Formats: sequence, structure tokens, C-alpha cells
Amino acid sequence: MIEDFWQREAASLRQQLQHLNDSQRQLMGQELSGLDLNELQHLESQLEMSLKSIRTRKGLIFSDEINELLKKGSLSSQENEDLHKKIDLIGEKNAELEKVIGVRRREYATSNASHSTISYGHDMHDESISLQLRQPQPRQ
Repeated sequence: MIEDFWQREAASLRQQLQHLNDSQRQLMGQELSGLDLNELQHLESQLEMSLKSIRTRKGLIFSDEINELLKKGSLSSQENEDLHKKIDLIGEKNAELEKVIGVRRREYATSNASHSTISYGHDMHDESISLQLRQPQPRQ
């Protein structure tokens, strides 16, 4: 009795598998010669519904990707704007420092003009001062 149940169950599953394989081939456009007009219309209706679902899903995915790219673009634009503001601020600070350096150089040149002529016998206005840092040399 139990063997009969499992044999019927196996036969039913084989039949379902065969039906699913046939349906899949028909959905792929194969083995259509055995179908009548009503079956072809039903198959066409199934394909149209499937295609509509596929296109709807694809549209949602595109929409999500577009929204994500718009967010990234907005963030990039904001970051770009912030960086331009920082560049402008640094430029302003640089200009201020250049002014201070110019004033100090003129003050230094004015206050040391007489000393440089006396000390060195020539005017230091035309000489540039160059200071550089070097790595410490090991003692031998």
C-alpha cells in the first residue's frame, strides 16, 4: 500500500515536470505546432502579462538608480562648492599674508638701510635673503 502511494506520487510528479517543461518550451516559442487558436491566445496573454511585469520591475530599478545617481551628483556638487569656498578663503588669507610680508620687508629695509651701508659697505635692498632647512648631519 505504501509502495503504491509513492509510485502514484512519483508518476504525478513526473507528469507535472513534463507539463512544466512543455509550458516552458512554449513560452520560449518552441513546440507551438500542437496548440490551437485558444491555447495560442492564452499563451500570448501570459507572455504579455509577464512582459508587463518585467518592464514594470525594470522601470522601478531604473528609477531607483536614477535617484541614487541624482543624490550622488548633488553631494558631489555640494562638496565641489565647499572646496571652492575653501580655495577662495585660502586665497584671501594668502593675499593678506603677502601684504603683511610686503609691509614688513619695507619696514625692515627702511630701518636697516643705514646699518647695511655702514656694516657691509653696500646697500642690502638688492640682495635677497634665502633660508633653507637641512637634515641634521651625523657627527663623526
